[in-house]
Amino acid sequence: MSVLFIKNMVCNRCIMVVQSEMDKLGLAVEHIKLGEVTLEKEPTARERTALEGALVPLGFQLIDDKKSRIIEQIKNVIIELVHHQDNDAKTNLSDVLSEKLHHDYNYLSNLFSEVESTTIEKYFIAQKIEKVKELLVYDELSLSEIAFRLNYSSVAYLSNQFKKVTGLTPSHFKQINEEKRKPLDQV
Repeated sequence: MSVLFIKNMVCNRCIMVVQSEMDKLGLAVEHIKLGEVTLEKEPTARERTALEGALVPLGFQLIDDKKSRIIEQIKNVIIELVHHQDNDAKTNLSDVLSEKLHHDYNYLSNLFSEVESTTIEKYFIAQKIEKVKELLVYDELSLSEIAFRLNYSSVAYLSNQFKKVTGLTPSHFKQINEEKRKPLDQV
């Protein structure tokens, strides 16, 4: 068994693309999840080179060093939390990261800040704001429903954070976004 860590593998479509490339190369995948592929056996040097050659043009990259793997794992846990789970329970991000990555949060936080030149908290907020944008564009939920879904304590707090990050209020963002799109019959 062999575990490979892959940079920029952040969505379900990415998983499908990587799985497809693994299949094309005849690499037997035991398990695949965001940023990580478990193979049934260690790839040969030739297979690894072929895999890198297939993944790089698609925007992915094999990660070899320990620090980069941990950073990618932190990002993947946050992306999973924000974009791929219904956040029913209020969870402490530091506890989730420590539990999933089996490292002290202070170590994770310092490493992330050192390598990424931003904090885990700022990265988490940026991901949440991107999710808010997505939900505003879909226009299926009210702002209070979005705030609840993303575990904001209030609509006001969400709105203030959104404006701080984007420079726009959520309603102004929604209005601008609607103006950018045209109905298909008017294109």
